[in-house]
Amino acid sequence: MKIITVVLRILVGVLFIFSGLVKANDPLGLSYKMQEFFEVWGLHGFDAHTLWMSVAMNAFEIIAGFALLIGWRIPLISWLLLLLILFFTFLTGYTYVTGKPVNCGCFGDCLPISSKISFLKDVLLTLGIAVIFWRRYKIRPLFGRLPSGLLMVIATLFAFFFQWYTLTYLPVVDCLPFKKQNNLPVQMLPPPGAVTDSFAIMFVYEKGGKEFEFAPAELPADLDTYNYVDRRDKMVRQGNAMPPIKGFALSGLSGTDSTDIILSAPRAVLLFCENFDRPVSGWGAGFEEVYRAAVAKGIPVYAISNTKDLARTLFQPFAFRDIPVFSCDNTTIRTAARTNPAVYLLEKGTVIEKTGPKQMDRITQLLR
Repeated sequence: MKIITVVLRILVGVLFIFSGLVKANDPLGLSYKMQEFFEVWGLHGFDAHTLWMSVAMNAFEIIAGFALLIGWRIPLISWLLLLLILFFTFLTGYTYVTGKPVNCGCFGDCLPISSKISFLKDVLLTLGIAVIFWRRYKIRPLFGRLPSGLLMVIATLFAFFFQWYTLTYLPVVDCLPFKKQNNLPVQMLPPPGAVTDSFAIMFVYEKGGKEFEFAPAELPADLDTYNYVDRRDKMVRQGNAMPPIKGFALSGLSGTDSTDIILSAPRAVLLFCENFDRPVSGWGAGFEEVYRAAVAKGIPVYAISNTKDLARTLFQPFAFRDIPVFSCDNTTIRTAARTNPAVYLLEKGTVIEKTGPKQMDRITQLLR
């Protein structure tokens, strides 16, 4: 039993560290996933708190997994892990049964897995943690109190510092369709070999107060005794022709779709800004340098935000006050901008560079 416990400690510890790191690479992604759950449950009041909840959960997974590996305070850690995995199992089970949301985001966007696999994974983890919990008083730490404490401090600082870095400078590993070297028009197309939805024409007739659906080849011989009601397209097979990028449509003041014009330009600079929680004064000077370098080369600069009027007002003190501001689907903006704001340099729709507010000089240098 001792060997089994050691093996389970290693497997569970490594898996929790891996899971925490994958999500810590993109805390905003988990934050948005939490908002999806709260939307399904009608708990909109929690939306403003999802980011710190995401950071805390990711950090705990890393810290608890590391504590399990070195045997630090196992009675406490086993209790916390058991409660956490029961909560995770409920969430993945709910997603699997209801299909809402589509997936739980257990491993972020870098390793998407189905709701069924997520649920089965958590069931197995629950069993493993239950064994560790049962054996919690027989597990001894690998190191003394002081070395263990120092290692835990290092693990804790790393768990939070890593997330601060990714929230400030974009994810270390970009797993989203807007990543560098991706061509956005291509990402807006269904993947090669994708199967589209298949529909069948159905005619609806009424007879004797009841409605009947008939396929064209199945119309009854006494059709003249029925009253025609409607014609419907009924889905008979759901396809998988969903493009990686959905909803990327840019419209300005006139409401005209300018997406193709912008993405086909030889070069273009895009400023994505979901909202202005981060004041323009904090990044405006850096973007001014980008703007001036772009204008000197005749490269168009655009802003993308769903608060267009506010954007124009806040841009007034800066050199880029007159740049066109386009609106876009908010989910698409969130996907493109994992920092607020994010700046892109495109060449015929291909992402050459993308940065957060602290590294805009990288784009400036490319433009000079």
